[in-house]
Order: sequence, then C-alpha cells, then structure tokens
Amino acid sequence: MKKHYVSFIAERLQCKDWQIENCALMFEDGNTIPFISRYRKEKTGGMDDAQVAEVKHWVDVFAEMETRKETVVAAIEAAGALTDDLRRTIEKCVSSTELEDIYLPYRPKRRTKATVAKELGLEPLADTMWEVRTTDPRASAKPYVKDKVASVDEALAGARDIIAERLSETASIREGLRAVYRNRRIVSAVTKAAKDNPEADKYRSYFNFTMPLSRIPSHNLLAILRAENEGFLSISVDADPERCADQIYNGFCRDHGRPPPALAQEIRTAAEDSFDRLLDPSITNGVIKEAKRKADIESIGVFGENLRQLLLGAPVGQKRTMAIDPGFRNGCKIAVLDERGELLYHTIIFPHPPQSEKVKALVAVQEMLEKYKIEAVAIGNGTASRETEEFLKRVVLPEGCKVWTVSEDGASIYSASEVARKEFPNEDVTVRGAVSIGRRLMDPLAELVKIDPKNLGVGQYQHDVDQALLKEKLDNTVESCVNAVGVNLNTASPYLLAYVAGIGPSLAENIVAYRTANGGFKSRAELLKVPRLGAKAFEQCAGFLRVRGAANPLDASAVHPESYQIVDKMARDLGVTTKDLVGNAELCKKIKAEDYVTADKGLPTINDILKELAKPGLDPREQASEFSFADDVHDISDLKIGMELPGIVTNITNFGAFVDIGLHENGLIHVSQMGNRGQVDPTKVVKLHQHVSVTVVSVDLERKRIGLRLNKKI
Repeated sequence: MKKHYVSFIAERLQCKDWQIENCALMFEDGNTIPFISRYRKEKTGGMDDAQVAEVKHWVDVFAEMETRKETVVAAIEAAGALTDDLRRTIEKCVSSTELEDIYLPYRPKRRTKATVAKELGLEPLADTMWEVRTTDPRASAKPYVKDKVASVDEALAGARDIIAERLSETASIREGLRAVYRNRRIVSAVTKAAKDNPEADKYRSYFNFTMPLSRIPSHNLLAILRAENEGFLSISVDADPERCADQIYNGFCRDHGRPPPALAQEIRTAAEDSFDRLLDPSITNGVIKEAKRKADIESIGVFGENLRQLLLGAPVGQKRTMAIDPGFRNGCKIAVLDERGELLYHTIIFPHPPQSEKVKALVAVQEMLEKYKIEAVAIGNGTASRETEEFLKRVVLPEGCKVWTVSEDGASIYSASEVARKEFPNEDVTVRGAVSIGRRLMDPLAELVKIDPKNLGVGQYQHDVDQALLKEKLDNTVESCVNAVGVNLNTASPYLLAYVAGIGPSLAENIVAYRTANGGFKSRAELLKVPRLGAKAFEQCAGFLRVRGAANPLDASAVHPESYQIVDKMARDLGVTTKDLVGNAELCKKIKAEDYVTADKGLPTINDILKELAKPGLDPREQASEFSFADDVHDISDLKIGMELPGIVTNITNFGAFVDIGLHENGLIHVSQMGNRGQVDPTKVVKLHQHVSVTVVSVDLERKRIGLRLNKKI
C-alpha cells in the first residue's frame, strides 16, 4: 500500500504506520479480520477486531480510489491537459471529493449554457477575460458580434456563462465554499404536499426546523432527509449569497490577479451567476451528502453495537425447551425442542379470547411439560405475550424449569425464508417461527445468524443509511461475535459455520456434509480432509472451532494449532502431560510467559495462550437471568406518572433507549432522562436486553407514547 494511504489510515486510527502496513500485507496474503486480531497481535500492536476491520475498510476504499485515479488521469491526458504537477496532485489525493474536483473540468458534460456559448465561438473572448488580458471587455467583445451573436451584450453574456462554469469547476473555490457551508445551518421547510397529509404528522417537529450542520444529531438529519425524500420537506443551507459571490470573485483574483474596473464588473456578475446557478446547488448537495455520511457512520455504529449485544446475549444452553409463539384469535403455537434444538412435537392451544379454551390448553401444556421433561419455556414477546405468561402461572412447572420472554423480532422473516424452508421443509411458517423463538433462548447467536440483521429490530433509520456501509459493518459484527464465542465443529449449523474466519457458505456446506458422512470430527486436523478446505483456510478457521472430547484437549480450546508445540513444551518443562496442563489454573500460574517468547510468538500471544489454558473454551457471554414485569400493569391506561417499573431494554438509539415494560407499546428513556448531568451517550449507559428499573414521566394515550426515566440497572 502506498505511503500516503498508510499515513492517512494511521492518523485516522491514532496508531503507527507499521501497524497499518502489516495489516495491509496480511490482507493481501488472504488473512481474515478475526484471525489477524486474535492470532497476529505482534504484527498489529494489539489492535482489536474493530480497528482491524477499520483498516480493511480503508484498504478497500483506497484500492477503489486507485482504479478511479487511472480513469481520471486517462481522461485528463486525452484532453491534452495532464502536467507533471497535476499527475502528482492526483497521485497524492486521499479524498474522493478532492479527486472529483480535479476531474470536474474534464468530465463529459450534458449541454450547458457554457457549451452553447462555445458553439457560438465565444470561448476566445472568455479566455481573454479569464486571463485578464483586456481592460475594456465591451471593446474586446465587438469582433464576436456576427452570425448568431446579435450584440456586444450577447457576446459578453456568453463569455460570462463560460467563466461562470470555470469558476464552478475551480477546486480551490469549491473547497473554500464547502468550508463556509459546513459551518452554516441546515434549514427545512414544509411543502404543500405535507399540508393536510396525515403521513406528514410524524415529521411535524421538523416543519420550519433549523440547526447548524456541524451539530445536528444523526437521527435528526436522517429524519429530515427521509421527509424530503417523501416530499414533505424542502431542504437548504442558509449560506449568504452576497458573501459567497464575493468569496468566488476573490478566489478568481487570487489565481488571476485583480482585474481592472470594467472587467471586474463582468467577473463579479459571472461569480454571482456561478453561485446562484451552479455552485449553491452543488455545494449544498455535497455538504448535506457529507453530513449524511457522517450521520450514516454514527447510526451504523449504534446499530453495530446493538447487534453485537444482541448476538452475545446470554444463552440458556442445551435444555429441553417448550417454545410458545403467543396469539389471540389464531392461538398460541407451541414447538417442543430437544437439547440440540431439534423439533420433537408441535401443536396449537387457544387459552385466550375469542376461543378461551383455558382448561383444554392447561391440560395440553401440562402433559407436554411432563412427557418431554421440559427444562425451559420460551414465550415470544409479541401479541398476547403477557397474557400467555399469566396463563402459564396456572401450570405446575417441572423442578428447575423457568419461563423466559424472548424477542420475536425477525422470527416471521426467518420462518418464511429459504433457510427455514430448508431446515423444516414439511412444516408451515407458524411452526418455524415457534422453533426460532425456542432456539433463540437456547443460543441467541446460533439462531440469529440465520436472519438479516436489519430485521432484528435494533437499528436506527437502517433503511435510510448507506446500505453497502451498513452491510459491511453488520457482516463484520456478526463475524466478530461468532469468532469471539467459538463454534462447536460437530454441532454447528452451516449458517453459523459460514461466519467462522476463512470458511464461508460453500466450505460450511462441505464441512457439514463431511460430518454427516463420517460421524463427526475427531480432531481439528481432520478438517484438512474436507473437500476444498486447504492449508490457508485451515490456518484461518482452526482456532475458532472447538472439537469437544478430542484426543488432544487443545482442540476444544482457543489455542491455535500453530501454537500446540509451545503448550507441549510448557507441559514438559513442568513435568506433566499437556492434558494435565489444560484447564489447570494453578499449574498455569507457575509458567513464566517470557520463557516462551520466540521470533514468531511474542508476549501478547504467550499471555493469550496462558489465559486460555487456565479456562479453555470459556464462553464470554453472561449467564441468563430471570425477569418479571410488574403484575399490575397490562395496558397503557394502567400507567400513572411517577410509577416505578421493571423493564428490558429492547433498542438503543442516539436519542435514547426503548424499554419493554410489559405492554404492547415500548417506553422511551430520552437521553435527558438517563443521568443527572444532562444528555449522555445512551450506548454507554445501558445495554441491549439489560434489565432496568424506570419511572414513568409521561403518558400520551392518544399517540400511545410512554416517557420513562432511568432509575438503575437491575
């Protein structure tokens, strides 16, 4: 990677050039983000997966920029305008905006007022004025009055059109105006289409709204842009036209010298036209697009963190589970799953109105609990969830069996997906949805990877942000979570295996096929027998896969096979076997990490090995904990100001956190209600699915909105 790109990334990430260079080289060699961040810490200086992912993003950005630069250079060269200085300027570009400014004068154009003037033969007159080679522009224009140019005024007007376009394509003028606009205010005004349109009501707070572009929160900007896209708002930036025109004129003077009075007036007129007709729309769109990208990154960052917390939610584990997708008229769909999440039985009960078959439903549930020795009950948190929870209090649960409420977000998407049809070809969508709810309780990560993250209900304007950037972030987040937890090679679905570093969908299918044909893997090394899984893929994936009960206990740990010999040496030095050492924290304390540092394996890697040996295969996720909603709150009308309630955080945004308090409507803890010192960053105060205590501060029955204040985290 070129030095100026490396320096740009290093400065952005606040790290050293050598760290970026090493990452770039490892990417070129086919290494993955999880592998680099986990097993190559010496080469990255200990960068975490988020930092390595950021490096990968910029490596890809600059690879695309290099291709674009080739196009730009070729176009300018074809126009006969490429100089050594211009080539060097293009070469050093790290900003796509700067690159496009350079290219702008040479880019193919539609027919403009300037091209019309050129067709009339007025470009030499424009050149004379542009190069300040006349003191009397009217006299200079007289020779051009002929054929289709009827007068001196028409000739000067055409020349000004050419000059206006040149001013609008001058890189220094464009960047100077951008600097002005970035410090101005964005203004939104209601359109005629919004008046008397109920769809526009949700944007009412943005009618005649204004705020500095540099300070507008991401959710405000994205809402305004959505409203503009729907035709309810018009948007502008409140730049001062007169001052901007002066700045354009001064930019001309800086490059060409100050013109004599008569010519100065022509140039000023061209500058005003350039601003009104060309620069203002272009710069406005550009800085709003720039602000939107910043808002996109911020919003995507929140979404990514929410997704990380959701995927790393506490698993209940391998328990025989009864999963209930609750409902009223269509009944409660029940799926019974074994310890591995396989479907054993399914049925529908109707304990709620209009059928109200409570006794029949109670008998059916009690029989299932006993027959299948149920250890956990999962209830979806959608329609009739609280009522179903109340209903289950009438049955006798087996000893140790607990009832859990599980988010349904995305379950319906999964149930109709190709993945679900492949898993349960003979079951309908209602059964698949119930199975998904149960499996989410057992292992959220393993189940949620089957669903597009955008359908998991934890985003902020996720359909309005840059979709390519969103996909990159979410894919990296899922991959990071899967590899942080580790995957059981002999039980994982192909959908989970596909996110393991170096594997992907095709190899995941090959792994499952080999596993099915050969009765499971006996060791990590056996992976090399999987068709098309070569040495490089093995290097990338092996450390993240677990083989329980393997002859070598390290196969069930996060120690990479390339480091097995180090562990074997540690064991020999202690006079024990490797099997004795793995999992023995006391023995691990006797090992001096410095004694095992080599040219390839530095102290960070040795310390990671010792940490893993003390607690091999440790799941980083928290233990699942029980939760109950308030017994006396079932409807929004039950709420009173000042009431304290338990709740579960369901979504986090830049403006606050949404909390389920056991109603059909979630309440909102606004950022102003999260602490004693004004507004805070919600992502740093609460976590997704965290249990919290809240106080009701407002209730809007008409709009069904509930305002909450955070008391404490439970």
